[in-house]
Amino acid sequence: MTNFNDRERGEEAKFAFDEENAFKIAARRNRLMGEWAASLMGLTEEETDAYKKAVVQADFEEAGDEDVIRKLLGDLTAAECDVSEADIRTRLDECAIEARRQFMTDQK
Repeated sequence: MTNFNDRERGEEAKFAFDEENAFKIAARRNRLMGEWAASLMGLTEEETDAYKKAVVQADFEEAGDEDVIRKLLGDLTAAECDVSEADIRTRLDECAIEARRQFMTDQK
């Protein structure tokens, strides 16, 4: 019985570890997205820092990426940037890859 309990605790710890890493990667991806959008909108360095934080915060509104996409699309449209939802989704995928690469590099 002890082996089963040990295995169960190990699986729970691994799940928690994987979830924490997924959260960190998503937050990093959202910061990269915020930086990209801020550059398109011509924000200053201070405004860019605040905007990156706002994009990370937007991800807490609902599960999935739609809240982030909605925020970015709304802000970029309001700033009269010529960016479509498809462009944002493509960039989101690119930033996810870069965020994972950065995270893995930082873990070494």
